[in-house]
Amino acid sequence: DPALSRSLFIQRALIERDWDARHRFLADNRALLEEVAELEHRARRRALVADEAQLYDFYAARIPPEVVSGTTFDRWWKDARRKDPRRLTFTRELLVGDAGVDRDALPDEWRQGDLALPLTYRFEPGSETDGITVNVPLEALAELRSDGFDWLVPGLREELVTALIRSLPKELRRPLVPIPETAARVVAELQGDGSGPLVEAVARALERLRGVRVEPSQFALERLPAHLRARFAVHDGGGEVVAAGEDLDALREQMRPRLRAQLARQTAALERSGLRDWTVDELPRSVSLPGGGDQLRAYPALVDEGDSVAVRALETPAAQAAAMRAGTRRLLRLTVPSPLRSIRRGLDAPAALTLAGAPHGGAAAVLEDALTAALDKLIASCGGPAWDAAGWAALRERVAEGLSATTRAGVADVVAVLDAAADVRRRLDELAPDAALQPARLDVAAQRGGLVHPGFAAAAGADRLPDVVRYLRAAARRLERLPHAVAADRDRMGAIHELEAEYRARGGRAAAPAVHWMLQELRVAHSAQGLGVRGKASAKQVRRELAAAAG
Repeated sequence: DPALSRSLFIQRALIERDWDARHRFLADNRALLEEVAELEHRARRRALVADEAQLYDFYAARIPPEVVSGTTFDRWWKDARRKDPRRLTFTRELLVGDAGVDRDALPDEWRQGDLALPLTYRFEPGSETDGITVNVPLEALAELRSDGFDWLVPGLREELVTALIRSLPKELRRPLVPIPETAARVVAELQGDGSGPLVEAVARALERLRGVRVEPSQFALERLPAHLRARFAVHDGGGEVVAAGEDLDALREQMRPRLRAQLARQTAALERSGLRDWTVDELPRSVSLPGGGDQLRAYPALVDEGDSVAVRALETPAAQAAAMRAGTRRLLRLTVPSPLRSIRRGLDAPAALTLAGAPHGGAAAVLEDALTAALDKLIASCGGPAWDAAGWAALRERVAEGLSATTRAGVADVVAVLDAAADVRRRLDELAPDAALQPARLDVAAQRGGLVHPGFAAAAGADRLPDVVRYLRAAARRLERLPHAVAADRDRMGAIHELEAEYRARGGRAAAPAVHWMLQELRVAHSAQGLGVRGKASAKQVRRELAAAAG
């Protein structure tokens, strides 16, 4: 079916980029897409950038009918690019059209004296990063002044002034209606001002324009939406965000540089690198700094360095716990014989074929993933991680005893996951090219990608892999029934998306890990309840868990 093959090639290889080709236009198009996608955040408007249908039409109009695969494309493109090397390269006009985004009003950086601070724009209502973030190098934090940031950037000023006027008491708002018109006149009046607090300038303008006397304290600043308040992110020398928030003075009070310097000096004798076995006597759970009290403590941990392990002092118990899991796993990998060669020899032909096609770079990578999941399971069940030599010896012995059987069971589960994922992929490809089915198709594709990806076994955990199989089978049943239940599926999908948005706004998996799986169970309850649902799966339960995670 050449027509279907051509359609699939354009969609999968060129638009979804599921093709490992090194053509220059693909890299250029990807870079331009990433650049213009940022405009939606900057302008706080959805659908600014061309959608998949427009990109499909672009390629379809420029690629001849005989191109139906990577091979036929390469054959045609070899000659076509000599005549017109930009034939398949996106343009900004194609991707953005006449969106009318004034980049000068939404600048890339904030200038204060000699400082030029990069600005990050995010259009994610409900998220703590929604709005404008001023990125501040650690070394510039001390000299940065707070004044001026309340004015925001010119492109958001009219919305900001509108919100300020709406925050006034009712008796003051009444003579200012229509408020949007008043706000526009105030912003025009403020052109070239920019001095002192914004609320004072707005109050002066309102009195001049409308004769309404307003005290700056009467503006309810706490009612301003998050995206109309500047946020700051402090970066260390490596670009990592070490502190963030709206209160610049509070961020300065955290004194991260001094804390880091003190931690480094105090723990220098404890830290080591290049360890390939347990050669430390005992690893302290924490180290207090003289005169620092509870505010100045370091938390030593094993840190995975790839081919060895290090001892490093970390700043929080959470960072210590995460590092200890990974470091203990690496040290066991270095000291306990691997069962993978024996397991691979014992695979039957179908299992070997499934692993060879895994989205991990081949069977070796997916087997390593299964081994990692098995090690994590054994570390937890055997009382790990260890903190002294005796505890390490006992942990290593127990893990060595159970590693082969646990990994073998995990590999079987991984094969089942990959087979179920392949079935979902096949059903997605077979789905009729009907616009009414496209939202569900994209939703299932995103769900599949979130469940099956490089490292999925370790990310899910060995005990959760059978559930992942069930989630994928439920997705396959959903696709099977979709053409006959589009409206019902759309309603259920909308309910899930609403919960997922709340979940992301509350910090996602890092803040509420249980909700990640509750949402998957809720999808099963919606699409294939006959497969069974683990635990309680309802919107009410999800929201209750989110509230509990938020404290």
